Amino acid sequence: MSTDTTTPPAPTTPATQPHTDATILVDGASKWFGNKVAVSDLTLAIRPGVTGLLGPNGAGKTTLLRLVMGLYRPSRGTIRVLGRDPRSDATVQSHLALVPESPDVHDHLTARQFVRLRADLLGLPDPATATTTALATVELLDAADRRLRTFSKGMRQRSKVAAALVGQPSVLVLDEPLNGADPVQRANLITLFRRLGADGHTVVVSSHVLEEVDRMADRVVAMVDGRLAAIGTAASLRAAITDRPRELVVRAGRPLALAAALLGEDLASGIDVDGDRLAVRTRDARGLARRLPGMALEADVDLRHVEPVDETLESIFRDIAGGKA
Repeated sequence: MSTDTTTPPAPTTPATQPHTDATILVDGASKWFGNKVAVSDLTLAIRPGVTGLLGPNGAGKTTLLRLVMGLYRPSRGTIRVLGRDPRSDATVQSHLALVPESPDVHDHLTARQFVRLRADLLGLPDPATATTTALATVELLDAADRRLRTFSKGMRQRSKVAAALVGQPSVLVLDEPLNGADPVQRANLITLFRRLGADGHTVVVSSHVLEEVDRMADRVVAMVDGRLAAIGTAASLRAAITDRPRELVVRAGRPLALAAALLGEDLASGIDVDGDRLAVRTRDARGLARRLPGMALEADVDLRHVEPVDETLESIFRDIAGGKA
């Protein structure tokens, strides 16, 4: 049996951003390594506050962050940070700081020595006080004189954040900064990043976890395959994800009875039945999930298995971008 009652909606496309007050401007930037294209024709503007860079692994997030930091030169297009080229203008580097994803640190140093090294390299007028302040900001003062080799992964991440903050950068770039942090550490770091954004810093946070970005950022840039998939607030992106048609596989006894019940309550736009397997297309996955157990009970149906189909971040963003990503 196959029914289909709804025509899929036209896909949304990434919105453009005004350049007013932008601290980071990416204009038609591409980066390739041999035959591999890591970032492709990307244009966006990032303003003070917290911007989340969201996408599956391999989407090009880390490459974009390295372009912003001046670690890579664009193969095509331009990058401007605070109005300057971060690759060729060394003066902008004192206003930039990066927390890389890699957990590697100088294991033989203490946390205080590690952060102080960054303070000395920046030529700060009072490196000792700046170091203490940065360690206190990430709540590591109690462990400041322990060797980094004794730290957990989450504590190492906080040490790297402290080193990045010691120079009070205008632009802070964080690549998966919550990796390895326990729930309390994650909550504290999220609060810190939001406070920095509220204080006028430009904070760019990369993650492949939607819930993390939702908690940290008011603006979200979603990427797939090095291309822009969507731009908007966390709420608007979540709404786009929620509203997109989805397909679920349901296995049940008396599948025709369950199919009739789903269609009767307008919870499915189409259903294919093959044996005890139902391929259910819906535009209200949340409503269907809430109603399905009770509906199965009312229809005297043995509900055996429910599973979403193709629900990775990559597939969601591809759908939002209309297959252009």
